[in-house]
Amino acid sequence: MANILRNATSKSLLILDEIGRGTSTYDGLAIAWAVIEHISDKRLLGAKTLFATHYHELTELKDKMDNVNNYCIAVKESGEDIVFLRKIIPGGADKSYGIQVARLAGVPQMVTDRAMEIATQLSENDISSKVQGILKKQKSSGTKPKPVKHYDDVDLAQMSLSDTVKEEDVLKELKELDINNMKPLDALNTLYRLQNQLNNRW
Repeated sequence: MANILRNATSKSLLILDEIGRGTSTYDGLAIAWAVIEHISDKRLLGAKTLFATHYHELTELKDKMDNVNNYCIAVKESGEDIVFLRKIIPGGADKSYGIQVARLAGVPQMVTDRAMEIATQLSENDISSKVQGILKKQKSSGTKPKPVKHYDDVDLAQMSLSDTVKEEDVLKELKELDINNMKPLDALNTLYRLQNQLNNRW
């Protein structure tokens, strides 16, 4: 990556895959984001680029940069199963299919079912909302985006699926949800998590 950024020109065609992978989530996303900004800026590089990434949060950059477009592989979902249709379509993936791919690869269902439970519990720590917050902060003038609650590693380590949950707490969280600004998947995950908390109380 260093060699490419130092030697590419505006006439180069760059094909980049999984920039930022192999480091922590936040570092990797930050590196990939900065690379896209650098390459797409015609004053800095402006090279035509195919940029494949597992950071689906980067699809938000299309709304920030005029010369960035999203494409993804068409996927057909049937319940918890997926079929990759081998067709490239406009738009970005709004979620990861890692668990479904693990199931397709033959990982035992007991493991993938548990992975789905854990992913749901961790959904509140999803960095998608942070990405949107960064974009809003850069694009708006003077108005700060509403802070979004996130859990750090210590909080996550202390969370338990069997914690006692009061119905009042669930109702309070439901009332405070900003449904108009939630992605359908985030809304579904939130409802699933809240229902799971109620069903798994002591």
